[in-house]
Amino acid sequence: MASVRFTVTPTKAEDLPGLSDMSPDISSRSGARVRFGSRESVNRSDPLSEATAGGAETPDHSNADQGDGNSKISSVYINNTHGGDDDDFYDRNLALFEEEMDTRPKVSSLLNRLANYTNLTQGAKEHEEAESIGEKKKAYKSPQMGTFMGVYLPCLQNIFGVILFLRLTWVVGNAGVLQGLCIVFICCCCTLLTAISMSAIATNGVVPAGGAYFMISRSLGPEFGGAVGLCFYLGTTFAGAMYILGAIEILLMYIAPKAAIFESKHPEGEGAAMLNNMRVYGSICLLLMSLLVFVGVKYVNKLASIFLACVIVSIVSIYVGALVSAFKPPHFPVCMLGNRTISGHEVGDDQCSKTLPLQIKEDEVDNVTIFTENSTMVPTFDPSLEPPLPEKTTYLWKQFCQGPEINSSCDEYFLSNNFSQIEGIPGLASGVISENLWSSYLSRGDVVEKGSVSSSPDAHPASTHQPYVFVDITTSFTLLVGIFFPSVTGIMAGSNRSGDLKDAQRSIPIGTILAILTTSIVYLTSVILFGACIDGVVLRDKFGDSVKGNLVVGTLAWPTPWIIVIGSFFSTCGAGLQSLTGAPRLLQAIAKDNIIPFLRVFGHGKANGEPTWALLLTALIAELGILIASLDLVAPILTMFFLMCYLFVNLACGLQTLLRTPNWRPRFSYYHWTLSFLGMTICLALMFISSWYYAIVAIVIAGMIYKYIEYHGAEKEWGDGIRGLSLSAARYALLRLEEGPPHTKNWRPQVLVLLKLDEDAHVKSPRLLTFASQLKAGKGLTIVGTVVSGNFLQSYGEALAAEQTLKHLMDKERVKGFCQCIVAQKPREGISHMIQSSGLGGMKPNTVVMGWPHAWRQSEDPQAWKTFINTVRVTTAAHLALLVPKNISLFPSNSEPCAEGYIDVWWIVHDGGMLMLLPFLLRQHKVWRKCGMRIFTVAQMEDNSIQMKKDLATFLYHLRIEAEVEVVEMHDSDISAYTYERTLMMEQRSQMLRQMRLSKSDREKEGNPGSGSSRTEAGGATRSQAQLVKDRNSMLRLTSIGSDDEDDTDGGERDRPTNAATGGGCGGGGGGGGTTEHHRRVQMTWTKEKSSQYRAMHSGCSTPEGFRDMLSMRPDHSNVRRMHTAVKLNEVIVNKSHDARLVLLNMPGPPRNTDGDENYMEFLEVLTEGLERVLLVRGGGSEVITIYS
Repeated sequence: MASVRFTVTPTKAEDLPGLSDMSPDISSRSGARVRFGSRESVNRSDPLSEATAGGAETPDHSNADQGDGNSKISSVYINNTHGGDDDDFYDRNLALFEEEMDTRPKVSSLLNRLANYTNLTQGAKEHEEAESIGEKKKAYKSPQMGTFMGVYLPCLQNIFGVILFLRLTWVVGNAGVLQGLCIVFICCCCTLLTAISMSAIATNGVVPAGGAYFMISRSLGPEFGGAVGLCFYLGTTFAGAMYILGAIEILLMYIAPKAAIFESKHPEGEGAAMLNNMRVYGSICLLLMSLLVFVGVKYVNKLASIFLACVIVSIVSIYVGALVSAFKPPHFPVCMLGNRTISGHEVGDDQCSKTLPLQIKEDEVDNVTIFTENSTMVPTFDPSLEPPLPEKTTYLWKQFCQGPEINSSCDEYFLSNNFSQIEGIPGLASGVISENLWSSYLSRGDVVEKGSVSSSPDAHPASTHQPYVFVDITTSFTLLVGIFFPSVTGIMAGSNRSGDLKDAQRSIPIGTILAILTTSIVYLTSVILFGACIDGVVLRDKFGDSVKGNLVVGTLAWPTPWIIVIGSFFSTCGAGLQSLTGAPRLLQAIAKDNIIPFLRVFGHGKANGEPTWALLLTALIAELGILIASLDLVAPILTMFFLMCYLFVNLACGLQTLLRTPNWRPRFSYYHWTLSFLGMTICLALMFISSWYYAIVAIVIAGMIYKYIEYHGAEKEWGDGIRGLSLSAARYALLRLEEGPPHTKNWRPQVLVLLKLDEDAHVKSPRLLTFASQLKAGKGLTIVGTVVSGNFLQSYGEALAAEQTLKHLMDKERVKGFCQCIVAQKPREGISHMIQSSGLGGMKPNTVVMGWPHAWRQSEDPQAWKTFINTVRVTTAAHLALLVPKNISLFPSNSEPCAEGYIDVWWIVHDGGMLMLLPFLLRQHKVWRKCGMRIFTVAQMEDNSIQMKKDLATFLYHLRIEAEVEVVEMHDSDISAYTYERTLMMEQRSQMLRQMRLSKSDREKEGNPGSGSSRTEAGGATRSQAQLVKDRNSMLRLTSIGSDDEDDTDGGERDRPTNAATGGGCGGGGGGGGTTEHHRRVQMTWTKEKSSQYRAMHSGCSTPEGFRDMLSMRPDHSNVRRMHTAVKLNEVIVNKSHDARLVLLNMPGPPRNTDGDENYMEFLEVLTEGLERVLLVRGGGSEVITIYS
């Protein structure tokens, strides 16, 4: 239903103008709600208010309130021209912002969306994306679970597990009470500190149901999140395997021993047979559990409360039994031979002796009392005394002797020691805790012995055929830590259920920490109770062989051991089901985040979202754990994975706290970064304490996953702490670098590569970036820049497109760096701005790489080479090094390594050592690795070339650079006619171009369009000048090998000289002919004959003064000297380096007087003629290489 709009109407006519400020708020909400745009309260029944509603049609609402579905309510006070649109315009109070309402919504609509926020299911799309797209979410039931039912009890159920019932007594027996308390305390401290860190993360905003994976990935980034998420998944999966193995161990050892399929006739094979039984029954149990999870999780959830009740009842029975044992200890006798424990499977209470009197009938054996009252140990037979009555041998005699006869040969230890019986459960008041305080670690194959009982000193190793209780695994403190730690895991159960909690940010910290404190108290008190109530030999008896195969912890339970046996069986089955339920969902969440491409298939499942494929993979991995078949070997594996997960939870909290990111505002305030790092340290220590090789394997697996996601995974930006750490580290490093200029030893090329884009936004010379990538051995910064001509407001889109083009090219060339695009009216200014502003602090570029301007001689627009020279001047002024590759299109790509050849360095002047460093860096790359290095230097007549060569070799030796050395002698010679002619032609060409530009400017300034004579004059002059320039161009253009295909500097600026030249032209030139000729590029040869012919043809014409002077001009002496140097150096370089793969050459600086810019370009052309690949190098003025270490 639409809403009717009401407003307050004034009672006086003069109040009408102010009414427009009280415009009504338009609401599209359903229902007969009324919103008022006035500060005054209005009664809806007020007749005045009914008359002031807006002019919008309100058919639905009037049905409800007015009874007329088509009635219109008009207002005489408000000009409501938008009233018919209703929702098509925004509040008049917010009219200033209405154009931006689509991207910047009203606060009320934002709060409405946040209020209706529902926790997403695990693995669903990010809630930020869902909000931005505006998806319509399905209406969920509001979560109602509180702290006790939603967090506390699930954590208890997950923490209490198989280790408590099957291994804690054994841990206490081997480690002793003191070290047992230490093991429990360390493990509980680890989980408590992790819970504190987890609580801080979980209360720092809304945590969708994803548990530890979501928290770690969003705090440490997709790489760490994926690696640790998979480790957490593997840990949960192996936990399922461990619980199943524990359930099968209880079944085959204590409930139905006769159900074993494999049996061994020899004692040596009993262990292997038991493992095979575990594998068969474990695989069957895993299959059944997987089918149950596949059919429906709702059945697992319904059984969870039953399993939890079993756990609680079992623990309560242990405590009650311990208290009862103080008054009435349970009767579990243990047979001892000397101080060695005898297995009680085949020995009755009256059979713990060597012989029995013959007159005792078989049916009276049960009535014989061997023990005296209140005694714990009574000798039964002394062979040194003559027996008063005839005797018969017992079952034990047959096990230690070769026959049942009295005079048969027997074991030496058997003969020298007597049998005795002790109470397995002396009780809480017996004081047995004094014997169990200290550790008693044993090796595999040892017999479980009681240290306080004396035995014959001539004992020898026991045989496995004898009925002793043997140790099946070598024990140590570190091993026991790895086996016990899984019993404190499961603290993430509360955070995994955050979507079902009424107030997750309150319930998760309280429930989790209370659960950990509860379980820690239970474990610590259990260690003390076990040490105070149970004898040491029974504690060290892992499978209860000494107490007739009973579960050791069950012997302490009240009223019967079966409570513990049945309770622990169902609790381990329940824990296994929970693991098989949670692990596939965790894998599905990782797969749906799409950070590991090969896991995408596991994000799919049944129509209701059940992760079918993930369940299949989980079952296969769990089967691997079951094939190991030993609880003691599987436990350390999942210990590693859980510890790694907890380590990164602590790291995430500590990093966020130290970095003080603005978004880090947890509601849980009882945390500190020192606690997080202490928890992280304990986790890392426990990993290597429990099993260093498993720890290394787990770290390698996590590292491989991390690198895989980094290089091949989908990029995600989650605002993670690692990014924040990078920002803080970058800020710190930049501030440190700013403290002073870098030392020569730390100098490395920080490259700014200047690229030019064509009209289609394609890079003209991509090989420039290829060359820059080959310098990456310097490990310096790379910035790739370009200039877009235009205005920034209009060309912003072009700038973004250009930036994307540069990024794609950088990815293709595998260049790690940044790209920068500057929009400027003139490219020359844009390049200057880029050189000045690129970089930050100590990470500013110190080297500029740009291309050589192509065909600058033929270009009648001087802008290309003028921009080039201006860039050279700017880099010189900024004290930056400059690299100009000439013929860049002939440089090798990264896929074209040079098989052989040389990199030649022509060291003419010293400008910081760049010429020495660049070949070294290039040869670190695979393209130039096989090239040798030759260094040439030039000696004048007054130099000692032999000594120069020795000094240069010594210098290179100290620089640790291997290169061939050669000194080239340049003798003084007269300036050749070729040099003189070359200089003359260069100056004439410059003069002609200058006159042509002046004439063109003069023609444009002749503002009278009706004056045909002036146009004719200008046209004739321009045509004559153009012809001269073209003829001169062809003579000057000595084609070098492989000229550049593109111009790598930006052009487009137009210089408009203001001085006009005076001159006349032939009358028959035609008005437009000069312009046509001006834009045509032709090649002709200018010779003396051509000059004479030209003068004869134009003898009747009035040639301009400037051209007559030009034809009779003499070259400047300084230009002649420079040309002489260029020609001589070029002859030497071509002679020595014509076959080199690359020639590095000192680049002379531009002239101080800008009038000689064209001559400068000519000098560089002459200097590099005939060379295939040239790199002109200009140092930045600072030393970049040193001989010192």
